[in-house]
Amino acid sequence: MQTSTPDHDMLIPDCAGGESFALMVMGQSMTPEFQEGEIIIIEPEGLAKDGSYVLAWHNEEWTFRQLLQAGDGWVLHALNPAFPDEPLVSLADVRGVIIQKALPGRRRASKHYI
Repeated sequence: MQTSTPDHDMLIPDCAGGESFALMVMGQSMTPEFQEGEIIIIEPEGLAKDGSYVLAWHNEEWTFRQLLQAGDGWVLHALNPAFPDEPLVSLADVRGVIIQKALPGRRRASKHYI
């Protein structure tokens, strides 16, 4: 029996063994820590914990936010105060942890998060 895969699963690179992959930051929701145009490295099998920067499937789209514990649940927190916190339905929606950022052409601007 073959099962169908949700369309959003097709958007994550099909990496053997959960290999890390890179994405470019778009928008201003994570400033000042992450600037538009920076490259972030995502570890699909990384441990998501309170304070981690994560890639999550939320409200029918991919989003990059900080994961924060709020009471008995979790929220996706934008560092830019112009963007509201969003409650996270399930930690299963977290698909990776950001482990590094880099600004193309500026090696010294690289920063590790683990």
